[in-house]
Amino acid sequence: MNVEIINTNSDNILKYGICGFKNLKQEGFRRKIEWLKNRFPEGMKIKTLYSDNDGTQGMIEYIPGEYGWRPVEASGYMFIHCIFVGFKSAYKGQGYGSLLLDKCLEDARKENMYGVAVVTRKGTWMAGKELFVKNGFTIVDTAPPDFELLIKRFNNNAPVPKFKGNWEKKLSQYNKGLIIFRSDQCPAVEKPVREISETAEKVYSIKPKIVEMTSCEDAQNSPCAFGSFCIVYNGKLVTANPISNTRFKNIMEKEAK
Repeated sequence: MNVEIINTNSDNILKYGICGFKNLKQEGFRRKIEWLKNRFPEGMKIKTLYSDNDGTQGMIEYIPGEYGWRPVEASGYMFIHCIFVGFKSAYKGQGYGSLLLDKCLEDARKENMYGVAVVTRKGTWMAGKELFVKNGFTIVDTAPPDFELLIKRFNNNAPVPKFKGNWEKKLSQYNKGLIIFRSDQCPAVEKPVREISETAEKVYSIKPKIVEMTSCEDAQNSPCAFGSFCIVYNGKLVTANPISNTRFKNIMEKEAK
């Protein structure tokens, strides 16, 4: 397979897309592009795994840690937001994930950073830790319900990143009603936010409060380690990642019991 890694920026993102989104008619994609215009000056980098035959088949998004959109203290590190490989299965298990990760490590070294940091968890919406462990990363902190912070340090004397924590205290500020925290860091949140908001009002007579996280500081102070999205109901974290409308209904039915 003939593949290359493309430096994706404001000039070519419409060609290569982001996170599987490529159509400007998709609101999430439009908002992501506007979001990126403010991130590139902060040092955001996106590398796209591109196949001549099959188009975009992977990407990695990373930014200097002080501008990261997760509740992590990682100044001086490069911080990975997202990484994935393989819309088509033929591209999985071929070492392309490590190839993308190497680009991030190279950039971090060029910029004389302490190393690279990333938040992982099992399941969908976020990369698992296996790729990073295989490439020399170690777990340095955890956060509920099942998030892990991994780093690769270039200098063993460098400070160690950590989650910002205080999860219960942060949740206690939202002890009444349904609150949806969202940001344009992830273009896939538009549909679930819209559908869940409509269902909350029509089915459960609850008008949700939408908290727009418009800065890295907002995301770093999120009550959830996912940072850029979560849903809180009466002070309880009910989901730490985007969910379907059906999943939301199941959660609400369980909460009602």
